[in-house]
Amino acid sequence: MSQEQEIEHVQCLIIGSGPAGYTAAIYAARADLKPVMYTGMEMGGQLTQTTDVDNFPGYPNGIMGPEMMEDFRKQAERFGTQIRFGYVSSVDFTTMPHKIVVDEIKTITADTVIIATGAKAKWLGLPSEQKYNGFGVSACAVCDGFFFKGQDVAIVGAGDTAAEEATYLAKLCKKVYMLVRRDEFRASKAMVHRVLNTPNIEVIYDTEATEVIGNGKNVTGIRTINHKTQEEKTIDVEGFFVAIGHKPNTEIFKGWLTMDETGYLKTLPGTTKTNI
Repeated sequence: MSQEQEIEHVQCLIIGSGPAGYTAAIYAARADLKPVMYTGMEMGGQLTQTTDVDNFPGYPNGIMGPEMMEDFRKQAERFGTQIRFGYVSSVDFTTMPHKIVVDEIKTITADTVIIATGAKAKWLGLPSEQKYNGFGVSACAVCDGFFFKGQDVAIVGAGDTAAEEATYLAKLCKKVYMLVRRDEFRASKAMVHRVLNTPNIEVIYDTEATEVIGNGKNVTGIRTINHKTQEEKTIDVEGFFVAIGHKPNTEIFKGWLTMDETGYLKTLPGTTKTNI
């Protein structure tokens, strides 16, 4: 078979399967653009790691994140979106149509590419953090909290994500130590109120983790330092959760699309168009 025959062409290719990707798919499909979506390695995006979603219209009693994304998927498919599991490994925007390589082996050309790749969790950068990643260290309380039911855990972070994950863990775990680097939260007042009114969450301000301690197999504790007093302390925990923000999944677009200093794509004022 010739190379030309092997290359599939689509009108509209959507990269990513979070809320933005599914929303784009619904509109594109209703416009008869016959969209093809590649989900990425985490189908459904970050909302699949979220517990109760209470602030989205249409769900008066709230809904779990994974259930919401399943609803989005069904709606996109109902209008004819082709949803494929796989990740886009590289792009070539030199010519039209655009060239996309999926799973490093399959080339697709597309008239239009919609980028909805979302973001991924940031890590502290501690060597011991990665050593025990998956063995007591996690960036997803919803994914891994169940494994620490009835145990003591720690979480680092001060924003809404950290607050939400801390309250989720508190439902499962005996004790949750929440490390906040500064003397206040960055989370919304509603989330801070929820944390401070959860009895088994202990907030430790002006403190960060300096090392994850383990026995070679699992996490047994963390070492911390207080920035104001310089006091170092060891906290015995079986699990350590990192919730310090996210990094955009835009690496494959470097050199092609304009980005800001943090890696988020820049669009033309008043539009969703990139520089290409």
